[in-house]
Amino acid sequence: MRLDALSVRLSALSVLLLACGGSGASPPAGGGAAGGRRGPSGPVPVEVVLARTDTVVEAITASGQIEAVQSIELRPEVDGRLVQILVREGAVVARGTPLFKVDDAELKAQVARAQADRDLAQQALTRTRQLLVEKAAAPADVERAEAQMRGTQAGLDLLELRLDRTVVRAPFAGVAGRRLASLGDYVNNSSRLITLQTVNPQRAVFQVPERYAARLLEGQIVVFRVAALGSKDFSGSVDFVDPVVALPGRTITVKALVPNPDRELQAGMFIEARLQTELRADAVVIPEDAVTPVQGAMWVWVVSGNQVERRPVTLGVRMPGIVEVRSGIAAGDQVVVGGGERLVPGAEVQVLEHARASPPSPAGDTAARVRPSSPDSGPPPRP
Repeated sequence: MRLDALSVRLSALSVLLLACGGSGASPPAGGGAAGGRRGPSGPVPVEVVLARTDTVVEAITASGQIEAVQSIELRPEVDGRLVQILVREGAVVARGTPLFKVDDAELKAQVARAQADRDLAQQALTRTRQLLVEKAAAPADVERAEAQMRGTQAGLDLLELRLDRTVVRAPFAGVAGRRLASLGDYVNNSSRLITLQTVNPQRAVFQVPERYAARLLEGQIVVFRVAALGSKDFSGSVDFVDPVVALPGRTITVKALVPNPDRELQAGMFIEARLQTELRADAVVIPEDAVTPVQGAMWVWVVSGNQVERRPVTLGVRMPGIVEVRSGIAAGDQVVVGGGERLVPGAEVQVLEHARASPPSPAGDTAARVRPSSPDSGPPPRP
């Protein structure tokens, strides 16, 4: 009985050892790029696409806002009570248009008195000159009369200037904003009357990190969208790059002039901008599915003849569905976009079909199709 039980136990142990040894004896059949040591038996079916050239734009992304080129709060230059409001809020005004009228009754009286003093001085000067001709006055008398005449004329000019400034005029063409004073208010040179700003063109203003300082130039193209206006693209040209790095964020302010004939862009609107810093007309591009990130590097399987090799690549600008390759791939190379998970270097492959590549974008639509990226953008997703 005991011998029979021992035999049964030994048999069960032998079966268990054979099962464990058999499960670890054979390696996985499909050796991938990162794991398997031997390739699969027979050619591996893959899908490939030809690397092609296209025009890409290197861009810096930033957020900012719309600002008016000119924007002020109008104030009167003379003290007094408002007697007329000559503009309505929201009106389009030309340069020099009268907007407000300050009470000028007192100034008019002062001007009249100054005119009388000027006339009296003019008459005195005329008599003195006549007396000098008749040898009845000295040259010094004429000089004093001339000085008196110039003084009274200057006083009259000053009062006439103050009288003219009782009318508050638009210093530039624009749109009148919110009115800040009412009829009958007593105003002085610190009283705000109304806001005035230009509307066409407008300015797109945004900040970029200081590490891009060497890539910022006047004349560069800025393409942006306004959240409040949907998916419509606007574009402008950089006309100002701040020479000072702002603290504490260490950013550089960039401003671009943007045409605004329909007055769609309003000051204060939030924008997402793309600043185009470089355009490459013959860049090599491949589908994102062809790129595989492995241990911090980017790799692409390339078919040569009936075998494959794995090449390291340097990526550039990323676009919807495709990515620029700065090095490692040439135009016309066959890159694997399907079946790469079963490949090992040097494996034989069978090209099932050429996958359809993304068609080139129409000329002139480059800015709209580019997905802006920076050198520190993350890698494309692994297929």
